[in-house]
Amino acid sequence: MTYAHAAVLGLVQGLTEFLPVSSSGHLILVPHIFGWHDQGLQVDAALHMGTLAALVAYFHRELRALVSGALSRRVAVLIAVATVPAGLAGLLAGGMVETELRSPLLIAFTTAFWGIVMWVADRRAVPVVESGGDRLEHIRWSQGLAIGVAQAIALIPGTSRSGITITTALLVGIDRPTAARYSFLLGIPITAAAGLLKSVQLIDTGVPAADLGPLLMAVLVSFVSGWLAVWFLVNYLKRRSLLPFVIYRLLLSALILAVGVRL
Repeated sequence: MTYAHAAVLGLVQGLTEFLPVSSSGHLILVPHIFGWHDQGLQVDAALHMGTLAALVAYFHRELRALVSGALSRRVAVLIAVATVPAGLAGLLAGGMVETELRSPLLIAFTTAFWGIVMWVADRRAVPVVESGGDRLEHIRWSQGLAIGVAQAIALIPGTSRSGITITTALLVGIDRPTAARYSFLLGIPITAAAGLLKSVQLIDTGVPAADLGPLLMAVLVSFVSGWLAVWFLVNYLKRRSLLPFVIYRLLLSALILAVGVRL
């Protein structure tokens, strides 16, 4: 793998992992466009470590507040419990999804379908209401758990983890910026678990010395692009709607179909 190859994959991973546009859809298109084969376990592990570092770096204040108690223990417990559905789904069905649910037709359908659901949810979004304390404290158990169940559905390619969790948050009455923050905080345990699993597998296989440079490049680019994607979306949703992402998903779905027909 060249440094350019690693940088492109890091950029695609960092942006599409956090923007609500379906990372799996892009991972179909990018290798096709450049004529690349599957990047393999080494790069997957590196990309997950980069995006995890981006989440931790951006939300370091919230994470410190959860540890110190500045944010209530209820928020920390809610995030932990809401992570369980996605964790169980990954353990029970992760292997099947990776082997059986990778067709371009399916990913094109889920990309478009959840884009339309996102549009419906965005039109129903509640306004931000200024109140005392952190808005995360106002998320009810029923709301937080519903978003956790939605995160499990994101295992299906084309869904987008951030997309379906933010969409569900809007549907259950959470405002846009709070929905984005909770979605990303909820994603930290899952991203960490996926990165740890792939890293353990990587230790078993080993890393050739010649690949260390490109792998470090992939980590760095996925970290920087991931941090920028999170910063952009959290601030964007303070004042604007998800409509541009809905349009993008529909266009992406059409492009995946066009590419899939030629594969």
